[in-house]
Parts: sequence; C-alpha cells; structure tokens
Amino acid sequence: MNPPKVLCIGKATQDVFLIDDEFDPHCEGDVCYTHLPLGAKLDVTTAVFAPGGNATNVAVTLARQGIDTRYLWALGHDPASLSALQALDGEGVDTSAVVQDPSLQASYSTVLVALNGGERTILNYKGALPAPNDIERMLRIADKPDWVYPSSLGSVDSLTKVIDWAAKHDIKVMLNPSGSDLTEVAKLRSLLEDVEVLIANKEEMQQLVEGSTVEELVMHGLHYCSVVIVTDGRNGACASDGKTIVHSGLYDQKPSIERTGAGDAFASGFLSQWLLGKSLKDSLHFASANSSSVVLQIGAKAGILERGAPLDPMELKERQL
Repeated sequence: MNPPKVLCIGKATQDVFLIDDEFDPHCEGDVCYTHLPLGAKLDVTTAVFAPGGNATNVAVTLARQGIDTRYLWALGHDPASLSALQALDGEGVDTSAVVQDPSLQASYSTVLVALNGGERTILNYKGALPAPNDIERMLRIADKPDWVYPSSLGSVDSLTKVIDWAAKHDIKVMLNPSGSDLTEVAKLRSLLEDVEVLIANKEEMQQLVEGSTVEELVMHGLHYCSVVIVTDGRNGACASDGKTIVHSGLYDQKPSIERTGAGDAFASGFLSQWLLGKSLKDSLHFASANSSSVVLQIGAKAGILERGAPLDPMELKERQL
C-alpha cells in the first residue's frame, strides 16, 4: 500500500547563521543576553546560508522518508523565495501549488549563534503572509491530500481556514501550534476536535489542557485528539494513541551545535513513521533520532535523516492503557 499524500502549508525562510564567540550569552540572574557594542563592526568566525521555515522543514523529512509530499504557500521572486523553492524541488517535494507574486517576499532570519553551546538569538523578518482568504482560495484549487501539516500561518484565523477545509474533505491533520496560534487559546482549543495528531511542548500544552506532568497533559489531550505527544526538553517526551502510552528519554547525550529546526524534525520524524505504519514506540524513536541529528549541524535541514538510516538504541518505556 502506498503511503498517504501529505500537504505542508506555511512560510518558507532564508536563514543566515552567523557564528562567533561574540554571541556567547552574558547572564544577569535568570535572563541571558547577547551583548553587541553599538556602532562597532564585528568580524564573525563562520557564516552559513540555509533554507528554513517550519513547514518546509517538515516537508523535507517526509520526502526523505519516501512519502509523497507537497508544499503550499505564497512566495515571491526574491532570492529567499527562489532559494526555498530550489531546495524543496531538490528534495523531491512537489511545489506546483505554490503561488508566486512579485509583490511578495519570503521570510528571512539572521541567527546569531554562540560558539560555546550553540545558544542563539534570532532576528526574524516574517515576510509577506497570505491573508486567511488568500489561503482559502489556494486550498480550493489544491489537490486533496490524505494529510495536511499547517505551521506558522500567521494567525489562528488562517489556521481555522486550513483545518475547516481538511475536516470538510476528510483530510487528517497533524498540528504543532505556533506562537501566533497560542495567542488565542480558546479559538485554538475549539479546532482540536478536527486534529488527528497533536504535538506541543510541556509549556504550550499547559495552555490548552490541565496537567502538571507530561503524562497528565497527554491523557487530557486525548479528550480532543486521537494521538497526543508532549515534549519536555532534556526530560524527553511522552506520547499516546489512546491504546498505549510511551515515555522516551534523550536519544543521545551529544552536545548541540545549533538547535534551529529541532522541533520540526521531531514532529515530522514522528509523522513520517506513523504514516508508514510504524508503532507509537518506533515512531517516537525515529522522531528523537531525527531531532538529535538536526542539532548536530548548522541549519534546520542539513541533519534530517535519510530513509533507512540506522538508529541507535534509546530509553523507551511503553505500557498499555
């Protein structure tokens, strides 16, 4: 049986990573800063240009795992837009549904990365975001996939358009809420009944449901969605499909080089294996491995695992519900 078709929707970004010990954090109490002298011209050790953007990062993981993956958004003819499309085309992602308008620009981020520990400060230009009605028009003419992964659309209203469209056409949704989604928690919560797989970190999930532990949050999330995953940084993750519940530790103890795209790699790593028919435990294992691989390289896509990559063993505890 062929794996499902997945449509990824959301902004594309050109990321520029500037790496130097000049960006090492200076902490005052619980808050750490990057201090740059005003008016100075600073040399940096390394500069890396790499395509990014949540939805495009997810699309690359899915494509590398052999899943029929499409990408939908509105971009321009600027260098960042062209770079994003070229990178996706090179990965085998179908970009035929992308709308290009010369008045639009892709997102652009400058990431200041500390040499010691990979801490970062991100300067983000969001680019031109399609309005909710523009997204609705693009969806009307898009081929109907089996799954949709919307990410960083710019507003809950835009997310609502996508999820309502998916529900109308019996398309399954995986959602990793963005910061803009969480600004309107009540609206976001009302959409969850049409979400098949929900993933969020512990702090985000605590805005949606009650719970002080990741397991409590997962169990309460199952009242809305069929599959729920809650991540908790270096404490690992917890996931359930209502039949079993799995707790995972860290995949490895290697120090991070740079963490951009780690969350996207985890979410898409899980989805890729889930769509291939793998168990909850195996899907969580690959998600952890994919995320761990990404943080060992500069940029959100360079470390994404290829199909068939060998996985190291990791701590995974499963029990029946």
